[in-house]
Amino acid sequence: MTSVVLVHGLYHRPGHFAVLAERLRSDGTEVAVPELHRGSLAADTAAVQATVDALSEPPVVLGHSYGGSVITGVRGAAHLVYLAAFVLDAGESAATWGGASQRLKDAIVAEPDGSTTLHPGRAVDALYGDCPEPLAAQAVGLLRAQAPGCGRGVPRHHSWKETPSTYVICAEDRAVDPGLQRTMAARCTDVRTWQKGHSPFVGRPDLVVELLRELLPTRIAPGRNQPVTEAR
Repeated sequence: MTSVVLVHGLYHRPGHFAVLAERLRSDGTEVAVPELHRGSLAADTAAVQATVDALSEPPVVLGHSYGGSVITGVRGAAHLVYLAAFVLDAGESAATWGGASQRLKDAIVAEPDGSTTLHPGRAVDALYGDCPEPLAAQAVGLLRAQAPGCGRGVPRHHSWKETPSTYVICAEDRAVDPGLQRTMAARCTDVRTWQKGHSPFVGRPDLVVELLRELLPTRIAPGRNQPVTEAR
């Protein structure tokens, strides 16, 4: 059985990957979607590592947005997929890259307990602006509060240096600057560019399913300068 681990970003939940996971499972793929929000990047990484270690074979591991910071520190993956995500090197964090766009910053609401949430209307614009309205509304309804500090976490290990990896640039992203994504994508084995916003797993899960199906049977060998594929 082939395996996939899906790692969500800040403010998100495993439920945001529900449609994606269901479609992969329909093919007989084993899918694990660990819950983050453990209080720190180190704790989130440990949770995903435990998920990977529990599988019977090395999985394809996809990280979305902040989830890229998490999967960077995870060992034992067969292939890493960075979906509009952070590919961090020594001493780097999502915060040091200036990860959030002004649109996303404007959506953040500080709560009395020190956590933050996202303003629903502004979150739609930043995260799901190219998604059909019913799907965007459902995705916003799943968002949860975020404890402070995770975005400042620095990985202790950098798996992209030893594991085949694919970066998906979301060229119409309003949350993480596409130019920044291109810079980080240069660290990966393979690069794809999709003319999509920040969350294609909500608006176009078929694109993500097709990519993962491609990677599952044919593990991409380590190497650089692979051709760039455009998807619209």
